[in-house]
Amino acid sequence: MLRLLSLLAIVILLGSNGYTQTSQPAKRTISGLVSSTDGSTPLEGVLVAVKGAAITSGSQQDGMYYIEVPANDTILVFSRDEYQTAEIRLSTNNEYNIALKPGQSNPQTKAPFSALGSWRGVFELRPGVEVPFNFEVRADKSGSPKAFFRNGEEWFQGGPVRQTADSLFISLDQFDNELAFSIGQGALTGTLRKQDRTGSPLKARIEQGLSYRFADNGAAPAGDLSGTYDVTFTSADGKEEKVVGLFRQQGNKLTGTFLRVTGDSRYLEGIVQGNEFYLSTFFGSGPSYYKGKFTTDGHLTGENIGARGSQSFTGSLNAKAALPDPYKLTYLKPGYTAFDFSLPDVDGHAVSLQDAKFRNKVVIVTIGGTWCPNCVDEASFLAPWYKVNHSRGIEVVSIQYERQTDTAFVRKVFTRMRDRYDIQYAQVFGGIADKQVVASSLPALNTFLAFPTTILIDKKGRVARIHTGYSGPATGPYYQEFLKEFNGEIDALVAAK
Repeated sequence: MLRLLSLLAIVILLGSNGYTQTSQPAKRTISGLVSSTDGSTPLEGVLVAVKGAAITSGSQQDGMYYIEVPANDTILVFSRDEYQTAEIRLSTNNEYNIALKPGQSNPQTKAPFSALGSWRGVFELRPGVEVPFNFEVRADKSGSPKAFFRNGEEWFQGGPVRQTADSLFISLDQFDNELAFSIGQGALTGTLRKQDRTGSPLKARIEQGLSYRFADNGAAPAGDLSGTYDVTFTSADGKEEKVVGLFRQQGNKLTGTFLRVTGDSRYLEGIVQGNEFYLSTFFGSGPSYYKGKFTTDGHLTGENIGARGSQSFTGSLNAKAALPDPYKLTYLKPGYTAFDFSLPDVDGHAVSLQDAKFRNKVVIVTIGGTWCPNCVDEASFLAPWYKVNHSRGIEVVSIQYERQTDTAFVRKVFTRMRDRYDIQYAQVFGGIADKQVVASSLPALNTFLAFPTTILIDKKGRVARIHTGYSGPATGPYYQEFLKEFNGEIDALVAAK
């Protein structure tokens, strides 16, 4: 009997593979509201740390915090500049609301550097030319900090924020970029660079606690730029491009975008000072910067300045300003009645429109790249749209052209985009991101003008329409018109016998 009990004890102690099982330390998530004692104002950017452990989080804009902690005997420390540091010992509760007293913290308990909160930065395009941008670092519900870039009405999630003893890193995974800064007193200096360190880095400087974009010199606006404009951009070699300018002014604050055949400039934000205006945007790809002058009778002159050069532009107010019909720019060459391809997915399996899953289906083929801002806008629309409409007999294929062609890189950028937008339709790899490469790999098309280009195919495999470029949500009524036309065309293709 004693021998049997001993054997049972051994069985209980051993796992199925004959090894002793060791349980992981239990954890739990603590949450609550951090406010000020002088009026219970919610406090953003409060550093929340586990005493004696390298576990930190922080309070969000609404004062809420979330932090994962060990299950037993934990002390949380709450600290922020201009407030007294507070400590609490956790009991069995998982929610603790904290009120911090205004005043100076004990120097011996001064909080370590925390990236949480609002930031203003500038990129140095060239000596004397700085492009401002704004972002916030917020903790998600797991306590992990992430950067969100503000442009006009948009907050775009840039990626995770990582801190070492002397450096701050912001991963801009959608565009395979990274912001890297040295941690010091006052403003932090660093660079915008590719994650693999190729190319030329761009100098950057950021300062915490600032939310303005362009410095206000106090000059009252000489007029109101709000409206729709015919705009012509002229490059250094004299080549002209006709675009549509969309602007909205409130006081001295200016937002807008430029709508091109290839797509829009997304959300621009800036300021009006006298008869001058300034606009910028940055959300992870590369910074954009526009400056110009205007007259009260509706004329614009200005310059789009980049790291590698600049373009001048002129414009005039025109409520009926429009671009060429995007459905009439790209079409099948004479002699072609259908569109097809055979390209590999991320696992190397060939995908063709002749595959069984596409037969007798309405098929949407979008040609883009994970690096392309307008393609990102299209994916953010198309991914949820597909999940709702797939059951109607609709399939989508995304042909991606990327900046590198090695398998590991393609797998990385495909996976990132798929995970970010929960893409459930097929993604295939077309080659290097070059318009001539696209035209060569898809010979049925008469030309290739823009990433993205979207091809609508009926149930019999015939091309119904081809849309060049993409008018994203920053274009307002132009975006709504695109959605109306797109959904109307799809409805007609689904209903057709």
